[in-house]
Amino acid sequence: MTILSRTVRPGTSPAMDSAPADTPFDRALRRVRRDRAAARWAEHAFLQAHMAAELLERLAMVQRDFSRALILGYAGEELPERLSAMGIDTVTADPGYRLARGAGGVQCDEDRLPFADASFDLVLSAGTLDTVNDLPGALALIRRSLKPDGLFLGAFLGSGSLPMLRRAMMEGDLTGDISAPRIHPQIDIRAAGDLLGRAGFALQVADGETLTVRYPGLMRLVSDLRGSASSSLLRGPPPTRMALAAAHAVFEAQQSEGKTAETFEIVYLTGWAPAPDQPKPAARGSGTASLANVLKKRG
Repeated sequence: MTILSRTVRPGTSPAMDSAPADTPFDRALRRVRRDRAAARWAEHAFLQAHMAAELLERLAMVQRDFSRALILGYAGEELPERLSAMGIDTVTADPGYRLARGAGGVQCDEDRLPFADASFDLVLSAGTLDTVNDLPGALALIRRSLKPDGLFLGAFLGSGSLPMLRRAMMEGDLTGDISAPRIHPQIDIRAAGDLLGRAGFALQVADGETLTVRYPGLMRLVSDLRGSASSSLLRGPPPTRMALAAAHAVFEAQQSEGKTAETFEIVYLTGWAPAPDQPKPAARGSGTASLANVLKKRG
């Protein structure tokens, strides 16, 4: 596996497992997948580590101090260690029992947070929000768990990720006349920004990054997805042997110099809990200069 390139895109502002709300993702399966991934997490979770490092870089640009942070979703040891080095107390919450226990934290789902309002002044999440059943509800709970003027930084795989895997599995299934979802629904940047606004965040921003990774074969990609609890959580018929063989052939047919380039679209979220003394965006229509005229002058 080799990271080939990364492209940053500009942002836009903008006992309950059987409950009916447990769609489209199976909560119990999600916990099992994360528990299974715990033993060899460091070998496969490079995407989560990359997201966590990026969140730390963004945090470093914020000119204010934080005292207590909630880490939603285990993303490796570096994130809590770096926060602790900054003098920030941390609490980790993860849907998986083993990951939560290993981090000395709390097992819970992001849309069922057990924390009191205004418990933290910083919340970070790297790699789990794309598999939350009630993402609007989860974001609202995150906002409520923040003190006024508290900061939320999040990252997850978004729309457009894994196009080569999607193509390979779809063409593989066609060999047996099967139509089954192999990659769970994904969220684009615009929708993510809208969700931040609906959740009540102020000064919200959603932006994205494209990460291209080269794989020697389909199984290495699948191994990384499984080993970081990033594989699909949708229930469906398993692919046949014939379909898997065809999927491998399709994936390998896209190789260049022995490797196939796969794409990961990462969505980053930034939002602040409202506070009376925060700067306010200008009212729509209050501008005094025309952008079109400015661009004409520059031209």
